[in-house]
Amino acid sequence: MAEVILMPRLSDTMTEGVIAAWHKKVGDAVKKGELLAEVETDKATMDLESYKDGTLLHIGIEPGGKLQVNDLLAIIGEPGENIADLVKSGGSAAAPAAKTEAAAPASKETAAPAAPATAGVDLSKIEEVILMPRLSDTMTEGVIADWHKKVGDKVSKGDLLAEVETDKATMELESYKNGTLLYIGAQKGDKVPVNTLLCVIGEPGSVDLDAIKAAANGGPVAAGSASPAVEQGSASGSTEAATATQESTSNGRLKASPLARKLAAEKGINLQQVQGSGDGGRIVKSDIESFQPGKAAPAAAATAAAPAASTPVQPATTTTSGGTGLVSFEDRPVSQMRKVIARRLAESKFTAPHFYLTMSIDMDKAVASRAQLNELAPVKISFNDMVLKAVAIALKQHPVVNSSWLGDTIRTNHHINIGVAVAVDEGLLVPVVRNADTKGLSQIATEVKDFAGKAKAKKLQPSDWEGSTFTISNLGMFGIDEFTAIINPPDSCILAVGAIQQVPVVKNGAVVPGNVMKVTLSCDHRVVDGASGSAFLLTVKGLLEEPLRMLI
Repeated sequence: MAEVILMPRLSDTMTEGVIAAWHKKVGDAVKKGELLAEVETDKATMDLESYKDGTLLHIGIEPGGKLQVNDLLAIIGEPGENIADLVKSGGSAAAPAAKTEAAAPASKETAAPAAPATAGVDLSKIEEVILMPRLSDTMTEGVIADWHKKVGDKVSKGDLLAEVETDKATMELESYKNGTLLYIGAQKGDKVPVNTLLCVIGEPGSVDLDAIKAAANGGPVAAGSASPAVEQGSASGSTEAATATQESTSNGRLKASPLARKLAAEKGINLQQVQGSGDGGRIVKSDIESFQPGKAAPAAAATAAAPAASTPVQPATTTTSGGTGLVSFEDRPVSQMRKVIARRLAESKFTAPHFYLTMSIDMDKAVASRAQLNELAPVKISFNDMVLKAVAIALKQHPVVNSSWLGDTIRTNHHINIGVAVAVDEGLLVPVVRNADTKGLSQIATEVKDFAGKAKAKKLQPSDWEGSTFTISNLGMFGIDEFTAIINPPDSCILAVGAIQQVPVVKNGAVVPGNVMKVTLSCDHRVVDGASGSAFLLTVKGLLEEPLRMLI
């Protein structure tokens, strides 16, 4: 049976997407997980993968065309299937029952109406259904961090529905439509795969909730079965009281609209001091515009001072007594971020043939130059900033290192976007300094510090971490002399930077103290050969040993 793919909502503010490129054409066989198209959203160009196996029967719009969220994007099914009705309706549910009824003889007036079929209902075709969107380029499932509406609440387009924890950040999910929240398909703490039932918004009595729940569960609902308590809207008094007294923070995370956050950052306003007037105390644009610094919100401040609520799934701690003493351990659920790190790095390590090149760099002049620069620079410049600048210049001279393996082709990138690995509690994020070769040391230092702060606060957006062409991982601040790093796809190389060590060195025939830093370049041998990688490292070495060359 042919299946419609609608334009997904790939970011927290996306309302439409532009097809940057199609990677399949009509008639091509498609497998689940294969790249169908590249979609340009309001924040980034993201990959759209197929949700099923089959043949691509229809493309909703050509490259460069624009589609609204939930517009018909493609149809996948079996060769020869009749999809005329689906194309004509723009992906909306066809009405085969109505056609059958129209074709029936008039003498059948007294026949009993057929029971509605529940099996085979396509949720993506039901206007009132909201499916879990794919909020990042690697997201396969999301965890409901919090609901901001309950069943029975009126919802307007743009209202905050829920907070969803993806593999990379906790993002706000806003409603796409007006109506009443009729059903919630997943509770706080539940994991919801992409494109499965999240909730239903419509007018009471406008949809068959039993049919929707049956379709979501893969089968019909037994007659007379009880509806979940959450659907009835009869939460306990304590739950209602908790909902009624929500303030501007939840689970330790400040509730504010993306626009309010942006305006606050531009005006230098601390959101913890702003009283929210939106749903559940959410801070909106008007709160920022009317904010007066002398009138901080006591409720927000009190909430900010309170400890964060515990996560829904608690670690399991076990202690047993053996013949030789106690055996104790703790099991922690794997976070979305850690799952994706494990999957992507395993794919990289066992798919890309890594080889490693290590080089020692004399950092005496870099140490002296940094001290002089920081006397004048508007922001403190780190050694990592100097390494990043040297790498950017070297990539310009050695474009093969700035390339990506695409299977049948090798893409040489003309832009230089350098990812900087940042450690956070749950793992590792890699925000990207774009066009690094065109930026000065002060600008690079400012961006890296800003990214580090946003990463630790879980405020990075997909546009911040996508599109790297090379990556730097620096463990020097932890006292690590040297190490090897796993390549961050689709990059072909990653530079592992160790600490600057004071060691004896030979200069002009005499042993003197020197500052030496070791770097190791991990290379994908499908793209970069030993000679190319070595030449690149020599250029980086030359720039760091004579840092004035980076300022020319």
